[in-house]
Amino acid sequence: MNPHLPKPPRRDWTVIVLMAMLAALIVASFATLPLKWREFFTVEAVNSTLELLGGFAPPETGLPFLAKTFWAAVETLAMSGLGTLLAVLFGLAFSLPASGRFGAAPRAAMRALLNVLRSIPELVWASVMLIAAGLGPLGGTLALAAHTAGVLGRLFADSLENAAPLPEQSLRTNGASATSAFLYATLPQTLPQMLSYTLYRWENNIRAAAILGVVGAGGLGQMLKYHLSLFQMPLAATVILAMLLLVALVDGASFALRRTLTR
Repeated sequence: MNPHLPKPPRRDWTVIVLMAMLAALIVASFATLPLKWREFFTVEAVNSTLELLGGFAPPETGLPFLAKTFWAAVETLAMSGLGTLLAVLFGLAFSLPASGRFGAAPRAAMRALLNVLRSIPELVWASVMLIAAGLGPLGGTLALAAHTAGVLGRLFADSLENAAPLPEQSLRTNGASATSAFLYATLPQTLPQMLSYTLYRWENNIRAAAILGVVGAGGLGQMLKYHLSLFQMPLAATVILAMLLLVALVDGASFALRRTLTR
């Protein structure tokens, strides 16, 4: 071997072992789950599915019901927007200790709290909040805020930890206070990423807000549950189309806003 040639990089066996374990987990998942693929593609299953889908056509287009659906969509949009806004405020407050700025013990405690907040699904949070706040959009909004605060708090904390420390240290060395150094050095580095995370979670909360209505949290989800339970398929189809339109509009607005912010 030529001594002047660079040595080949060492093989990272950790990555190989993790990939092998992941592949084994996937194989075990398919082997243990009772996936009845044959029954899914039988003629009877296909006919039943087509019969169910045919019941949704044509959607209800009466003006009174369309107006009711419109206001339910506005309620769903408001739930997602307010829930996301509350989550951003709490997420920012949680991210400071969770990023280790106040020491290792507060970091570990806040990370544990964020794990609890985001590990509990929105539907479970909604069930708890609806008991406390009663039926309606308030419980759904608080449920979205609780779960999303756990998600954004963790993402914001990771962004703060990964920010370059030199600009903040330079300001502190030149006599700036800790708050001023953070606001003028670290926060501007992480703000675009935080905004991107916020917009993405807002898109997710639109879908979640529609689902939360199923447990009585108001909006389109509550309408969908009501009409499906009565087998009023054309009315349910209109609500589903409103959900699709609302998600598409929010996705488009979020994409345009992200492009504007990253220019």
